[in-house]
Amino acid sequence: MKRYIVLLTTFYSVMTVGQVKNSYEAVDKQMSKIPANYINSTQDIANFIMNNFENDDDKIRAVFYWTASNISYDVQNMFAVNFNETRQDKIDKALKTRKGVCINYAEVFNDVSNKIGIESFVIEGYTKQNGVTDYISHAWCGVKINGKWFLFDPTWGSGYVNGGKFVKKINSYYFKTDPAKIITSHMPFDYMWQFLNYPITNQEFYAGNFVINKSKALFDFDGEIQKYKSLSDIDKLISSANRIEKNGVKNAMIFDRLSYKRNEVEILKFNQIVSSYNEGVNELNVFIAFRNKQFKPTISDEELKKMIESPRNKLLKSKELLDNIGTVSKNNQGNVTSLSAGINQTLSQAEEQFLFVEKYLSKSKLVRKTMFSKVTWMGIPMN
Repeated sequence: MKRYIVLLTTFYSVMTVGQVKNSYEAVDKQMSKIPANYINSTQDIANFIMNNFENDDDKIRAVFYWTASNISYDVQNMFAVNFNETRQDKIDKALKTRKGVCINYAEVFNDVSNKIGIESFVIEGYTKQNGVTDYISHAWCGVKINGKWFLFDPTWGSGYVNGGKFVKKINSYYFKTDPAKIITSHMPFDYMWQFLNYPITNQEFYAGNFVINKSKALFDFDGEIQKYKSLSDIDKLISSANRIEKNGVKNAMIFDRLSYKRNEVEILKFNQIVSSYNEGVNELNVFIAFRNKQFKPTISDEELKKMIESPRNKLLKSKELLDNIGTVSKNNQGNVTSLSAGINQTLSQAEEQFLFVEKYLSKSKLVRKTMFSKVTWMGIPMN
């Protein structure tokens, strides 16, 4: 089935200048000595960190320092977007070229963090600098350290852009930042990743209103994150899209992200339906080939019944899923029509074979031998 991709805004941001005192000099110094043979993969970097640091504070500092100091912001290609890149592609590109935009920084930081056993998520959103909301999306990370969530922006923490050129300068303000502080400049598309009990709306972010409003309903973000982690990929997308919409579609970046998530929901639903349909078609063809051999080699009646019930049930499941898919985009309406026709046609054949088996099993062995006739079926699985 064709995959439709919604145009996304490029992930990048111009870095601001500002420093806080660094109390991790020893960690930074140790990470500066990482051998060349340890920097070709996130697993190697993770292994070095695990072998050299004991507590999570030092480990996450090591991840931040290495990412921020070893990747340079790719100003020249800040608008170059490859929609076919996977997360691993983004990581590999940054490690190979030592350059990247914010999503490259975030993916490297996130991958190493998780590989050293520290829970981390990539957060997508937009930013504000000097009172002006940027028109380009951004990506950073949320990490749970000693039971508390903090925010890390290895891109803004790596330096800044001046006159169209990247100036490398570690900025520790964006290391382990309090969510209540960074919300003044970093606005997640999905408010769950604000890590605030009273999340800021997009309207409030634009207005610069960051005062805690306890008249809002209390939001248990930690509990919601735990629920989120247990969801299927489809339900994760749906829940996130609902929160994005609820917080106000204030700009084109939010609209793009919301459209993307909804489109991904459609894609995953279609993939689920097509997978069930393909399995049903393949199993039905196997059954028909077995029938054309007059059910030889002989199997038990119970096995024979299961042999036709399995494809029939999978086709029924695919039909049920398609019937309940809900509203789909115009791009995918043609796919719904063609898939529905294919499922109905194949299901009709499966029902016919199911009835044949029921009749066959109700007869004596002598009569059964007289019931066979050649059957053909050219079910073609969908891509």
